[in-house]
Amino acid sequence: MNPLPAPRVLEHFFLEARCKLLDLAGILDRIGRGADVDAVTADARAEKINKAFGILMSDAPNKAELIQKLFSLAYDPEWKRPSPRF
Repeated sequence: MNPLPAPRVLEHFFLEARCKLLDLAGILDRIGRGADVDAVTADARAEKINKAFGILMSDAPNKAELIQKLFSLAYDPEWKRPSPRF
């Protein structure tokens, strides 16, 4: 399968990207205006969000994969699959 030309992808997804960026900006604004905002600086979740911005701004061709891995747990071969409840 051949990828779509970049201008066509931009045309197709621009409004969706704009919407998601505005949503994210609103979330970050609410965090920034919150009480005890300095406590967020040491929060691992905030650190991951900042790392994700770095990935988004990079030239990496696999940004979605890198961000998915950033927010995922490492593979554990010893993990036991939950048993179904009956």
